[in-house]
Amino acid sequence: MKQVAELVGASKQYKSGDDIITALDRTTLSINKNELTLILGPSGSGKTTLISLLGCVIYPTEGDIIILGKSTAELSPNELAKLRLEHIGFVFQNFNLIQPLNALENVMLPLRLMGCSRIEARERACEALAKVGLQDRMNNLPKMLSGGQQQRVAIARALVTDPSMILCDEPTAALDKDSISRVMDELRLLSQKGKAIVIVTHDERLREYADRVIYVSNGIATETPPEDHIV
Repeated sequence: MKQVAELVGASKQYKSGDDIITALDRTTLSINKNELTLILGPSGSGKTTLISLLGCVIYPTEGDIIILGKSTAELSPNELAKLRLEHIGFVFQNFNLIQPLNALENVMLPLRLMGCSRIEARERACEALAKVGLQDRMNNLPKMLSGGQQQRVAIARALVTDPSMILCDEPTAALDKDSISRVMDELRLLSQKGKAIVIVTHDERLREYADRVIYVSNGIATETPPEDHIV
């Protein structure tokens, strides 16, 4: 199956007093294996809502989210949590590493939550850190790592459960130019090895790494740049 995730007429609205605010208009799109998809748009455009729907963090007001051929509307909360843990990896702008844990322990954490033994979790976490070139930093606490290294630990943590899709919310915003190149090269390599990589950003410089770009403006997602989009 090439499609990992699909939005089918999915929208998200919020009620504010007597007003209805549309964060994302009705959207139909698919996310595929072997693709690095960039979701590009300014702050407040609806791109974070879009990635939150793909990650099954929020429910659509209308429409459906399909992950690996399964409608999420048919899943119980426990089944949905299991799906997120096993098939969706998350990489955040501020890394979200647990400060008292070293790099290895941070990467082991999702495996331990899945019930893996400590021995198996350690072995798989070591492999994941090696894939992002940090096998020599596994015993370092987050505060001992550069921003780029912390983000690569976060990528290893997202990768360690072997998810089908990795969702990245502004993963390069806190990084310098050299770190951006290293992190984006790692993400592109993962997509070439069969993962579906989705990156939410407002940074036009990341376009060169993308196989596909989805533009979000005023709650509308399209693969055609909006008229007011500036390259």
